[in-house]
Amino acid sequence: MKTIEVNFDGLVGPSHNFSGLSSGNRASQFNKGRISNPKLAALQGLEKMKLLMDSGLTQGILPPQVRPDISMLRRCGFTGSERYIIDKVSKVEPHLLSLCYSSSSMWAANSATISPSSDTSDGKLHITAANLTSKFHRSLEVEGTELALKKIFKDSDKFVHHPALPPAELFKDEGAANQLRFCNEYGDAGFNVFVHNQCATLAENESRQSRQAHESIVRLHQLNSDTTIHLMQNPEVVSKGFFHNDTIAVNNKNVFLYHEMAYIHHDELTAKIAEYFGGRSNFYPICVPSEVISLDLALKTYMFNSQLISINSEHMVLIAPIECSMEPTVKQFLDSIITSDNPVKSIHYVDLRQSMLNGGGPACLRLRVQLTERELAAVHSGVILTPELYAQLRQWIEKYYRDQLRVEDLADPNLYVESCEALDNLSQILDLNSLYFFQQSEI
Repeated sequence: MKTIEVNFDGLVGPSHNFSGLSSGNRASQFNKGRISNPKLAALQGLEKMKLLMDSGLTQGILPPQVRPDISMLRRCGFTGSERYIIDKVSKVEPHLLSLCYSSSSMWAANSATISPSSDTSDGKLHITAANLTSKFHRSLEVEGTELALKKIFKDSDKFVHHPALPPAELFKDEGAANQLRFCNEYGDAGFNVFVHNQCATLAENESRQSRQAHESIVRLHQLNSDTTIHLMQNPEVVSKGFFHNDTIAVNNKNVFLYHEMAYIHHDELTAKIAEYFGGRSNFYPICVPSEVISLDLALKTYMFNSQLISINSEHMVLIAPIECSMEPTVKQFLDSIITSDNPVKSIHYVDLRQSMLNGGGPACLRLRVQLTERELAAVHSGVILTPELYAQLRQWIEKYYRDQLRVEDLADPNLYVESCEALDNLSQILDLNSLYFFQQSEI
């Protein structure tokens, strides 16, 4: 039975803004206070989804979460109507309002870890939503993520959902952004590399992924220990702003593009991966030297936060941030990849500037899921992008989203009302009933 990879991209929410909430994320900090364009952000993300659909791939959508998180504000002691709470919090705790207004669920790579049925001992696809415990504003996503994933992957005969790991320092988990899965074909039993970065040499706000979290997920997902390894991300690159593995490395099937500083012992890693492939003749590691691409340049362009996709069994495409095309050194190196002996044959540069200004490139926006034909048939069809759905979503964004948003605009209760109306309509478009709490209460 054929297995394909489906990218489920997070749809940017109506409250996309630049509040600078993420310490350790240099783009987020540098662009704090800028005027955002939620409409443009959502359209840019949608166009990337369309690019993959037009390339012949199956493309999925993860809906935005409602913001601000009113239930969290109530837990913090604020009472009254939603309008009253927003007005009150904006005056006495404006930073808390910004935290609860974050649209960071758009970065679906952090939403969950998913193991395909070909890797698990029970032959089912396993899903664990990330607890995102290292950042308060991201930890607010967990409940909404679990609900959405359970509605999309509903068939319990095929899909197993595990609760997010305990929200504690010991189990910091930021999802698929810190995992690499190698294989010849997507339906093969893969070789899984789980990358952690929690260590004594890093400040608490720099490390986001613990080894204990990954070890727990390996047990929960019933993965084969012989084809699973745990790897430490180089603390030096983490401290320079590469806070997830997918900002310093990207892979697909038997191709591995990474910076030489990504890991302390990268030679040992590539040797183990090559062993899985039966030798280096069918494995294509592409190591980027610091003398060619500095860490600063890699961070500026987010070249490693590109997507690698398979158009067919012999042709891969790199989906790279448009910023890479504007830096001659980076563009020259990427051009050299497609003329070398490896399956990467072309590059598409995509404009995701609104997401990039907050520190998220093409890979951040998507959650990779390998599905058999039967499993794909069991996925909620309303979230699979089609030309008709693309047109509907584009019209929906044009209708409901603001084209500029200042941080101080978060104090406007009408933004919440507009967002609820937009998401209520979206849930109908995607045929996802009762996805949001406000659909059972008055605004």
